[in-house]
Amino acid sequence: MLVQREEIRYSPAGVPLLVAVLAHSSEQPEAGVARKIDLELSAVFAGKVAQAAARLDPGCRLTARGFLAPRRRQSKLMALHVTEFEIIEV
Repeated sequence: MLVQREEIRYSPAGVPLLVAVLAHSSEQPEAGVARKIDLELSAVFAGKVAQAAARLDPGCRLTARGFLAPRRRQSKLMALHVTEFEIIEV
C-alpha cells in the first residue's frame, strides 16, 4: 500500500524521481512457524514509473517490483527502487 509520496522532482539529468513510503503486511514461514510481517519501506520511482506513481493517491494498494539499493548515491539507508508496479483493485 502507498502510505505517502512526495511531489515528483527531477534529477540534474532531467530524470523524473518520486520518493514514497510503502507498507507491507503478510505472514511468512520461518523455522516452521508462521511469522507476521508488518513494515514500512522507503521506495524510489524513476523515469516513466515515477510519472505513473505521481498519479497514485495514498492508501492505494499496489504490488511493486524492483531492487534494493541505497536511497541516494552515498547513503547507507536502503530503499526499494521500483522498476514496475501494478495497482491492486479491491
